Amino acid sequence: MVIKAVFFDFYGTLGHFFPPREEIQTEAISSFGFSPTRRGLVEGYANADAFMAEVNASDWPMSQRHGDDRLQFFAEYERLILRGANINADLELASRIWQKVQEIPYGLALFDDCTPVLDMIRQQYNVSIGMISNIGRSGKELTEDMGLTPYLDFTVTSQEVGSNKPHPPIFLTALECAGAEPNEAIHVGDSYLSDVQGARGVGINPVLLDREGVILEEDCVKIGGLVEVLELLATWCH
Repeated sequence: MVIKAVFFDFYGTLGHFFPPREEIQTEAISSFGFSPTRRGLVEGYANADAFMAEVNASDWPMSQRHGDDRLQFFAEYERLILRGANINADLELASRIWQKVQEIPYGLALFDDCTPVLDMIRQQYNVSIGMISNIGRSGKELTEDMGLTPYLDFTVTSQEVGSNKPHPPIFLTALECAGAEPNEAIHVGDSYLSDVQGARGVGINPVLLDREGVILEEDCVKIGGLVEVLELLATWCH
């Protein structure tokens, strides 16, 4: 197999909320008298993120939702998180908890395995390295803010392309930036729908990153950390 490009999702793959979103949720939920477990919140987020991926794959993605429609979505998103933690809440309570979550300051940080793996790919393989994200900001801004400029050749975001993963335009734009054919590219991401099915839909080789071991789908290559990308490249590039 000839690999000329390696693409990465951002959130959940290269970066995460800081403090971790499970800690933010615990603080918010505790103020309502509940005591969630971290594992329950991890499982709840897996279901909530799958729900968000379904919405972004629809004809009415999050980027087009505003006002009450956006609030209603996040009430259901929060309700799914709570359900994973064995907390049964109606949409009104879930909405109140989500509002509390939004009041807690947070930022973004890179996973510990992010830059070491990107640097090793850069040193060991003659491939183009790109990032594909559904984030609502420019790729240049995101890359610079996260300190990823030395490690990436380009970043493609849904804001710039006007299309979300799993839809083809954002993946096809990345292929054009990399100068690669679909079967010459790998895409690594943590969403089965957005990343695996999206990449597969245009012929890119998908790799599912499941850091917490909560994703059930088994019909694709699955890894538990970014260092395993190096192992895949060692196999696929020789």
